Amino acid sequence: MNIQHEQTESKGAFFIEENGERVAEMTYSKNGDYRIIIDHTEVAESQKGKGLGKKLVYHSVEYARENNLKILPLCPFARTVFRRNKDIQDVT
Repeated sequence: MNIQHEQTESKGAFFIEENGERVAEMTYSKNGDYRIIIDHTEVAESQKGKGLGKKLVYHSVEYARENNLKILPLCPFARTVFRRNKDIQDVT
């Protein structure tokens, strides 16, 4: 499963496409040069229960680590993933 990334000067998204359609997406806003704020995670009904949302969160953690960023998870789903998984809390 290929997670893609797009960004503008102030926002970005990690997403998964299947047959040309986004089936999972996590959006964020940039907060200065050192932080991103995850504001929304959404998975298509047909894809729920497959762990795609969690994969997006973990991908954002890899991105943050590679780019010396911190993450503020305002999205309730992302916040829960961070709270339950101590191995990714170093970026919060």
